[in-house]
Amino acid sequence: MQQARAIETRAAIIRGAAAAFEQRGYGSTSLAQVSAAAGVTKGALYFHFDSKEALAVAIIDAQHEQSVGAGRLLLENNVPGLFALVSMSYELARQLRDDLIVSAGVRLTIEAVNFSTAVSAPYLDWMVACEEFLRRGIVEGDVAPTVDVRAAAHFFTAAFTGVQVVSDVLTRRGDIDQRLTEMWALLLPGLVAPERWDELKDLPANVQRERVAAAALD
Repeated sequence: MQQARAIETRAAIIRGAAAAFEQRGYGSTSLAQVSAAAGVTKGALYFHFDSKEALAVAIIDAQHEQSVGAGRLLLENNVPGLFALVSMSYELARQLRDDLIVSAGVRLTIEAVNFSTAVSAPYLDWMVACEEFLRRGIVEGDVAPTVDVRAAAHFFTAAFTGVQVVSDVLTRRGDIDQRLTEMWALLLPGLVAPERWDELKDLPANVQRERVAAAALD
């Protein structure tokens, strides 16, 4: 029972901290505000996390595990590579819009330039996943064999990051799906094998329809 309470307390702290960091940002959030948001004492907070940075890194880790799971599932289910890459972008958008820990974790990753702990792993892991999707797409004939998969994966990660940041600033991510569709309209012509263009030019719309249908079944 004591271990279960400790696990629940830690989870409550992470949820409360995510709410506080998402609202105020890392620099403007105090541990007193975190403990108040989590409904725990400062002593309980310090028992689990010895600093604000340690707490922020824990949120980033929780966000990363949840988000990277979406990519891992697509890989394990052998979803066609290009379809998986596009689908992953809309799934990450959904998580950013609907999940507080994901939203806070991504914000903290962007704000973590002055952390003593490196937080580059989320970006690096996504680049690796994107490379795998693109290599799979080349084998399947959907992606042009001339595509530099490493450069494309790096650019996709940067493009998605920029799109979600601007969407957050302007509409609190209310328009993120539309902005992703615009992003893909610009990126796909440089990725798709010419002979597959007629078949794949509407891929973002097809991905979204499939996601809506799957959500309705759930």
